[in-house]
Amino acid sequence: MKDSLSRPVHRWPVRITHWVNLFAMTCMFMSGWEIYNASPLFDFRFPPAVTLGGWLGGAIGWHLALMWLLALNGLCYLLWSLFSGHFRRDLLPLRLSALRRDIWLALTLRLQHRDGKYNAIQKLMYLGVLVLGLLLVLSGLAIWKPVQPLLAGGAVRRF
Repeated sequence: MKDSLSRPVHRWPVRITHWVNLFAMTCMFMSGWEIYNASPLFDFRFPPAVTLGGWLGGAIGWHLALMWLLALNGLCYLLWSLFSGHFRRDLLPLRLSALRRDIWLALTLRLQHRDGKYNAIQKLMYLGVLVLGLLLVLSGLAIWKPVQPLLAGGAVRRF
């Protein structure tokens, strides 16, 4: 029988999607910095060594391609989490009483962490990151020209 220390804490789909997210978000930061360099708002430019795309058009191309990678990866994670029971088993339920208790324990430096089990603060942060990821993809789509005619108008996009 295997020792519990040799078993990974997270299943392989979670690990793969997290590594893909790391790659995609790092490259999105780099292409975003190149987009910023094309018209800086402040008296600052990112060095070319930390940007991606080489010029405005190239950076936008990279940014959009990576947005689709991030969206597809998020969809894969979401579907796997729903069908495997990961959401139900590991992230839900999130109770207000447990959140209050864990916040107090964290503030008093007594919050314990058990491998393979999320505390209420971790559950809240994890669910919050998923919501923010969805909002990032939707905001990126809202300013993408091919999608704009499908939206209700400029006021909705600005919101």
